[in-house]
Amino acid sequence: MGSGKSTVGALLAERLGVPCRDTDADIVAAEGRAISDIFIEDGEPHFRALERAAVRAALAEHTGVLSLGGGAVLDADTRALLAPHPVVYLSMDVEEAVKRVGLNTARPLLAVNPRRQWRELMEARRHLYTEVARAVVATDERTPEEVAQAVLDALELKDA
Repeated sequence: MGSGKSTVGALLAERLGVPCRDTDADIVAAEGRAISDIFIEDGEPHFRALERAAVRAALAEHTGVLSLGGGAVLDADTRALLAPHPVVYLSMDVEEAVKRVGLNTARPLLAVNPRRQWRELMEARRHLYTEVARAVVATDERTPEEVAQAVLDALELKDA
C-alpha cells in the first residue's frame, strides 16, 4: 500500500514502450465502485475473489507492465501464475507509508490503528512478496523516477 506500484508501473511502461495495466483499476472499472466500497459492502473474501480473477485475466491478456494490488500474492494460485514473470517487490517501511498515504481509513485494511495494522500486514505478506519477486527495490525516500530506474537496473532492462 502506497509503495508507488501504479505510478512506477506507468513510468516503467512508458520507458519500455509497452502498455501498463493495474489490476486494482480493472476491478474498480468492472465493479463500478471503489475498492474500499467493495470491502465494506461485500467483504474481503469477495474482493479477493475479484482480485484473483483480475490477475489471472491480466496475466493471460496483457503483455506490458502489470501493477498488482498488495494482497494479490496471498493466493497460492496467483503466486504460481506469477512465477515465470519478472516480478518486482517495491518495499518501504512504515514511516514512508505514513508520509505517502497517511495510513488513513480510505485504505480498508488500515481502518483501525493503521500503523500496527500496516506492520502486521507486512509481517504476514513480506515473505510472499519476496517469494514471487525476482528483485526487491526499496522505495523509501526515492522519487517515482528513481524507483523506475532502479527497477530497470534490477531487471537489467533498457529503455525503449
